[in-house]
Amino acid sequence: MSADSDRATAQFLDELERAKGQQAAPVPESRKKTFGTIVAVVCAGATVGLCAALWPFLSPAIRKHCLPYVPATTAQIENVVAACRQGAAPRTIADLGSGDGRIVIALAKQGYRAAGYELNYWLVLYSRWAAYRAGVSRLTSFHRQDLWKADMSKFDAVVIFGVAEMMSELRSKLYAELAPTARVVVCRFPMPGQPPASTIGVGIDRVWTYLPPGAPQSNLQSPGAPPSPLQDAGQAGAPHAGITAPERIHESPRL
Repeated sequence: MSADSDRATAQFLDELERAKGQQAAPVPESRKKTFGTIVAVVCAGATVGLCAALWPFLSPAIRKHCLPYVPATTAQIENVVAACRQGAAPRTIADLGSGDGRIVIALAKQGYRAAGYELNYWLVLYSRWAAYRAGVSRLTSFHRQDLWKADMSKFDAVVIFGVAEMMSELRSKLYAELAPTARVVVCRFPMPGQPPASTIGVGIDRVWTYLPPGAPQSNLQSPGAPPSPLQDAGQAGAPHAGITAPERIHESPRL
């Protein structure tokens, strides 16, 4: 038994040595090329997908007027709603550069019909989803459209979070399209060359309300309310709990 065991052990050790001495079979060249192609395709696809996802957020930097997406603060939204409630209440409101749709949704919660115009496709989709979740999709609409090409003649009020470089040109466009009774609510940067009819808030949350040249100041003298057809339809009701009246409202001299 001992001799048999010794022979088996010796045979096992010989086989082990031969296995160590053998080199692994080389990988075929065709398999290497296939693997490299798969890696290249995956990397290229990931790069294209990432660029497609980020492009709507990066493209504003190369436009004539850089208008990046900057979410509005809660105080800014409250001040915008307060500005729209001044005087004769508008029936339809447009938000130019509506971003994530929070202003449009806040206005709809007050009973207004509001439309958002935004070039970022992902933000438009998100805004529609957020409006649906908030239960105001019937009062809102969101459009993927350049604000310079959008027709503002059908709106009673326009809200804009613009930049200083675009305000003069935008003022000409809006006053050429809006009715004399309309108003323009401006955030962050006031319109040049015209005193505001009223201002609400302070600091970065301040908003300015402008009336077309020749419009009566009385348009803003009494608190407004959402249009009665929406109230009759049960779409309006009491102000939303998240919207409160601002502490500071200053009216400028008659234009």
